[in-house]
Amino acid sequence: MIELNDVHKSFGVNEVLKGITASVEKGEVVCIVGPSGSGKSTILRCINGLESYDRGGISVEGLKVDRDAPSILDIRTQVSMVFQRFNLFPHRTALENVIEGPLYVKKEPRAQALERGRALLAQVGLAEKADAHPPQLSGGQQQRVAIARALAMQPKAILFDEPTSALDPELVGDVLGVMRKLADDGMTMVVVTHEMGFARDVADRVLFIDGGVIVEQGPAKALLNQPQHPRTQDFLRRVLHPL
Repeated sequence: MIELNDVHKSFGVNEVLKGITASVEKGEVVCIVGPSGSGKSTILRCINGLESYDRGGISVEGLKVDRDAPSILDIRTQVSMVFQRFNLFPHRTALENVIEGPLYVKKEPRAQALERGRALLAQVGLAEKADAHPPQLSGGQQQRVAIARALAMQPKAILFDEPTSALDPELVGDVLGVMRKLADDGMTMVVVTHEMGFARDVADRVLFIDGGVIVEQGPAKALLNQPQHPRTQDFLRRVLHPL
């Protein structure tokens, strides 16, 4: 479904991606792990056309990702993104946030968008919060609204950019629970995360990225339990067994 071929990206003189080649199959959950600043979030932003890339190629179901081409709108409706900081409209209710895309991007009838929006809020456990504004919600609740908003576009894949890193620890489980259910339902997902337990239990594959390159990749349990590369071993030791 998603193909990256020798993707390079620089910000000024800083080369963030140094030749990323990877693929994501339909229905697959791929977790991207690695230290801060390694290029993980940039990969997601390039897939979704939020950032341009300098060299190489990215395609979604055979359609080239080019943020300056009209086709980028089609890609963004097929590939939703959930951000670290929720990015909800604070002046709109939870339900209004969820139906924004279907109404104004996909031009759905309002009654239809409202019905599905309420169903999606119920799906993420927030049926009773439809009329609440984001400042009235906890961080975990806001992130679940953001997931419902992503689902409202009926995407073929969802990109998650560290969806739990801004949450208090006790709120992480609710968000991960929603994501686990999506994986069980067959949603194609690419997840940048520091939640190694989630990656081990839910992901089909894990990519370990450091310094803008894929150092190691493989089946989730194999890579996280028995990493082969010394840099992966060192990273996981620090993450899983901090001093």
